[in-house]
Amino acid sequence: MSPARLVGLPALAVVLVAGVIGVQVAQGGGEFEPLHPADPCVARDVTSQADGIDNLTERLVLLGLDAAGCRLGVSREELTLRLAQGADPTDAEVEALHDGLLDAVQRMDDDGTLPPLSDFVDEALDNADLNGFLEYAIRHLPDSVIDAALKTDDVLTRAIDDLDLRQVLADVDDQRELNRQVSAAVEQAVKDALVDRLKGLV
Repeated sequence: MSPARLVGLPALAVVLVAGVIGVQVAQGGGEFEPLHPADPCVARDVTSQADGIDNLTERLVLLGLDAAGCRLGVSREELTLRLAQGADPTDAEVEALHDGLLDAVQRMDDDGTLPPLSDFVDEALDNADLNGFLEYAIRHLPDSVIDAALKTDDVLTRAIDDLDLRQVLADVDDQRELNRQVSAAVEQAVKDALVDRLKGLV
């Protein structure tokens, strides 16, 4: 390779890099700002690709962690990171999660995204160990009767109160396990509420 070409290659590289930087600056890249976690006290939309109880559970958990973070003065991401590093949940964090989950239920109820309880009956019964008579009787209750007698927010409150929140916080970095625990509690609460209501009708 000739000396002229050896000298020219670095110069060409400088020109190309300068061109790329120029394009970035022209498109606003010159104003770099590090990403900041979302403010947990500002409501943000949450969605789920799941169906049924899993859909409800995922939204409940995400909204609940936001509300817990707001109460603690940290973001959902900061709370998750701290617990993922092996820190034992404090009493304040357990209380914040409990109240945050209740806040999430209230928010979904207020904005109309909390489904009626009848939407979850078949799914809860599919995973329940009930005698044939009880299961048959519950499955044949009209949706209108179920929804008039049982409110989803009340059943979710029951599920939240029954959760081992220290264990939930310990698994906060494992989304699948976290959702499994909450889903199981919701399914159990739905089943218990239905059985109690049916016994009250007999």
